[in-house]
Amino acid sequence: MMMALSGAPSACSALSWSPIRIRPVASKSSTVSLSSPLHHPRVLSPFVPEVKEAVASLHSEFRDVDNLVAYNTSRVLKAFQNARVGSHFFAGCTGYGHDEAGGREGLDQAFAEIFGAESAIVRSQFFSGTHAITCALFAMLRPGDELLAVAGAPYDTLEEVIGKRDCDGLGSLQDFGVNYQELPLAEDGGLDWDGLATAVRPQTRCALIQRSCGYSWRRSLSVHEIGRAIKMIKLQNPNCLVVVDNCYGEFVDTIEPPMVGSDLIAGSLIKNPGGTIAPCGGYVAGRAKLVKAAAARLSAPGLGIDCGSTPGDVMRAFFQGLFLAPQMVGEAIKAVQLGSRERLIGFCEAVQRSSPVSSFTKPVAGATPGYASEV
Repeated sequence: MMMALSGAPSACSALSWSPIRIRPVASKSSTVSLSSPLHHPRVLSPFVPEVKEAVASLHSEFRDVDNLVAYNTSRVLKAFQNARVGSHFFAGCTGYGHDEAGGREGLDQAFAEIFGAESAIVRSQFFSGTHAITCALFAMLRPGDELLAVAGAPYDTLEEVIGKRDCDGLGSLQDFGVNYQELPLAEDGGLDWDGLATAVRPQTRCALIQRSCGYSWRRSLSVHEIGRAIKMIKLQNPNCLVVVDNCYGEFVDTIEPPMVGSDLIAGSLIKNPGGTIAPCGGYVAGRAKLVKAAAARLSAPGLGIDCGSTPGDVMRAFFQGLFLAPQMVGEAIKAVQLGSRERLIGFCEAVQRSSPVSSFTKPVAGATPGYASEV
């Protein structure tokens, strides 16, 4: 398991400031103490020497991350402006949501532009990335179709959705007659390009690509690699739809999977695109017809995307989180491989002790719905 370690300088660090110099006037009462912070703006580093050395050695990498943050923030800002986001969008709505003031449509429009998609549905009713991906898969697949996982075993919580792990007949894809095939990764942890060249069959209706490494130690896939895989898939079967599990992948690059040909992407707002502010929610984005089909799985056929209530405080958090997401992702993509269960637990305990909320509690690994391992 990889834990994000936020040890990078903020994107605001470029906004350096200079000490204010005060010239004493001819008055005995106007003297300024030489120990004043105005004369000594430098702050002693709170880090031990080893940490300071590590940060210094990674200066060029952190600078690249800051440039990425600035670029993606400009994309988000432009999308907000094009969607004409105004304060009235934050009002929210109740009930069926038919009297919504424009925030729902504006958020969908901005999200679609940011991710290079025809359409998007961003809703609080998606309660996890797994939920959003499930809606996307069930929207596409029918009995007799085949689902091909291109990047090895999928994320733990999708195993029961697919039927790879027993879900007690609760309605997995395999329960509905969808066949499942899996293409293992290559020895180097990347995609098996030779295997992918012949893996897609006429009955393969959907190919699933997991962008993030999840809980494995393989490297995450770049968008350019995803684009190459999509071309290979479409060459074998032009009718095969490609869904990208985009969880943990948003804003870690300058482009997103729809920009290189994916039919749908899906993910969670309580991860990257929520900017650590969104309290719930998920999204599906891509081709307009397929987004509508996924929306019908979230709600019901015929209801479309023009319904569903969202409280005002949540709608405001969605917009605010999305705007801040590039910065928050930039802080989170510096990571450390701890190497053992004991070190991981010790790290989690240290983070909790240093937290502003519930610092007096101790995190304990335990069983979590959807996961085969302790979390």
